[in-house]
Amino acid sequence: MIRIPYFLIILILTSCQCQQNTIEKNQKTFQSTINENIKIYESDGYSIGPCEPSIYINPSNTQNIVAGSVINYFHYSFDGGKTWETDILKSSMGVWGDPCIVADTKGNFYYFHLSDPDGANWRSEKILDRMVVQCSEDGGKTWNDGSHFGKNSPKQQDKEWAGIHPKTNEIYTTWTEFDKYNSSNPDHKTRILISSSADKGNTWSDPVAINEFDGNAKDDDKTVEGAVPAIDNEGNIYVAWSYNDKIYFDTSSDNGVTWREKDIVISDQPGGWTFDIPGLDRCNGMPVTCVDISNGEHSGTIYVNWSDQRNGKDNTDIFISKSTDKGNTWSLPKKVNEDNTSTHQFLTWMSVDPKTGYIYIVYYDRSRYKDNQTDVVLSVSYDGGENFISKTISEKPFTPVSSIFFGDYNNIHAYNRVIRPVWTRYDNGKLSIWTAIIDDNANQ
Repeated sequence: MIRIPYFLIILILTSCQCQQNTIEKNQKTFQSTINENIKIYESDGYSIGPCEPSIYINPSNTQNIVAGSVINYFHYSFDGGKTWETDILKSSMGVWGDPCIVADTKGNFYYFHLSDPDGANWRSEKILDRMVVQCSEDGGKTWNDGSHFGKNSPKQQDKEWAGIHPKTNEIYTTWTEFDKYNSSNPDHKTRILISSSADKGNTWSDPVAINEFDGNAKDDDKTVEGAVPAIDNEGNIYVAWSYNDKIYFDTSSDNGVTWREKDIVISDQPGGWTFDIPGLDRCNGMPVTCVDISNGEHSGTIYVNWSDQRNGKDNTDIFISKSTDKGNTWSLPKKVNEDNTSTHQFLTWMSVDPKTGYIYIVYYDRSRYKDNQTDVVLSVSYDGGENFISKTISEKPFTPVSSIFFGDYNNIHAYNRVIRPVWTRYDNGKLSIWTAIIDDNANQ
């Protein structure tokens, strides 16, 4: 029989009680957080969008926030997101959706999007012929004409996302290249590419392929998609993507020039990255990759967040996995949403606060309803993804309809306890995008 010293028992019990008290205190603080909903923009009911919103907080001035939305909108705020101005983004290379907004430490904003150089969209063979990025140096009010990268006609470039080196401001962008978009030809493939810029997006490196296995070009579960780059304080680049009912991962330690010979499988993704959600014309569970660059105890931890239907086609859930050894090994997937219902939680996105290391995950949630009514929920973890606290942040539900394109993602950004999610909703025949004013005072 092993005897445990009495003082160790007391120490263990005290530690457990302190941890529980901290969790309960943070839960009360988070649940009491004021989160006024703010409408950023609403359509006239005839145009495409707004949807697929992206949002980013200026690291040098958290009152300055910029958002982008389909098909060619930009939105900016100088009062922390309480009021917004909206305009149309223009470029000689065309603007055709998949907006991604990021900013460097100096407050320069970058708007990445797909190309449409002829302005004829799918009627032109040039649609999606390159990736485009436009820069704003005045907080999102005006944008340059932009630069491009990845042009490789007749191949098509799709589903990009960008990340910025926290020390050097070098920009890294990953995306999917199609030999021919939406093609059933078995000779047509897809691959994950990466390119970088060290001069504010003016010039770009030659693209490098990341993935070990090419996908098909059908834009389905066997297409490689969903690459979101994350860069740590040492300049290591981490990328995960979906392919063939699995989440794959790769990393580079030399500015994206070389990558592992063998990709790592983080997790199965039962049902694949594309699945059916009632009321949506399509839905995906592609992964989002983040890394903790704070000075906190979980600094360096890599997180990957996604959704899938492992629990049934009528029960989509949100998951997270993490690595504490630079991506060599991964934790088992942890379910983020706290409900025990057989309902849908979907279109997830994640941000890790670079100052606190706290994890924020936003997603749609139907756990309170028996029909297609939909809430927006924010889940937060203060302990490196071990426990999550969830809160409904939308003030009222909405019900989407499958005849209206609803977009493939929402977004969220957190910086120094300022959290700004952004999402799409549908009311009275109109799409609109919204944010919530959330400032997290936990552990202060």
